[in-house]
Amino acid sequence: MKKIGILTRDCAGINAAIRSVVRTACVYNLETVGIFRGYEGLIKGDLKVLNRRSVSGIINLGGTILKTARCEEFLTEQGQLKAVKTIKENNIEGLIIIGGNGSLSGAHFLAAKYKIPAIGIAATIDNDVNGIDLTLGADTAVNVALDALDKIRDTVNSLERIFVVEVMGRRSGWIALQVALSGGCEEVLLPEKDFDIMKMCEEIKQGNIKGKLSWIIVVAEGKAKAGDIADRITQITGLETRIAVLGHIQRGGRPTRVDRIIAARLGKLAVELLRRGETDKCVGLKELKTVVVPLEEAIKPKKINIDNYYKLIKILT
Repeated sequence: MKKIGILTRDCAGINAAIRSVVRTACVYNLETVGIFRGYEGLIKGDLKVLNRRSVSGIINLGGTILKTARCEEFLTEQGQLKAVKTIKENNIEGLIIIGGNGSLSGAHFLAAKYKIPAIGIAATIDNDVNGIDLTLGADTAVNVALDALDKIRDTVNSLERIFVVEVMGRRSGWIALQVALSGGCEEVLLPEKDFDIMKMCEEIKQGNIKGKLSWIIVVAEGKAKAGDIADRITQITGLETRIAVLGHIQRGGRPTRVDRIIAARLGKLAVELLRRGETDKCVGLKELKTVVVPLEEAIKPKKINIDNYYKLIKILT
């Protein structure tokens, strides 16, 4: 193998992973081609050779120097054939795809259907890649959200009000659960769990009677909108409720130490797997060790055990 390609989605730690891939490839005398804007760039042939200097000074940067974009065309056979044509015309002998379920599904499709050697690096703030404990970018996202929530708590305590804080997580409540527990919040609403708003409001009213005048509720965007929950709380309790929607700040930010180290370990492993002739695999962390999971398994829905975390949140309220 002489030449590999790399494409990415975006979250904190991606640049550190790109750096690890490129510099590991250099050790093995492999040429690395950066593919800009994900699968769209693969279809259009938007490529650039990367070397050690290309990835200098990026380990601490959020986002991705290769940019990213959603690509509906890649979902069609015509788009896939264009991507395969780009790979073959540029003599790319293997791909490393860094991203979440969508990106990894594309990697699996290229490997299984078109026999393109492909290795995925699990990277998503939702931490929802099956068979992997912690994905690249997830630790930073939680820390960014927690930092914002700590600042919101200062206002909550000063104004003695109820706040509903909306975090990212369309199908996974992992960020919400982590932030609620580490932020000392009173309630968390998750896509994976039913909730009784009347019961929650009764807890708020009883707490108010006992002198508890501040309350923080974290809600994952996939469960409900913060504004809707806040309106219902005010209607039921008569208490003033404010909202804060954290939005895309959770996807950005300088990667934490944890994410930088994950990126270094997984980038190196991905290159070594390609060199050994491995394909259709995903790399990630499980019990703090690097693991290799078949892409077919990695893209299946991941179940998280929320009950113990949720019970602990309620015990500590």
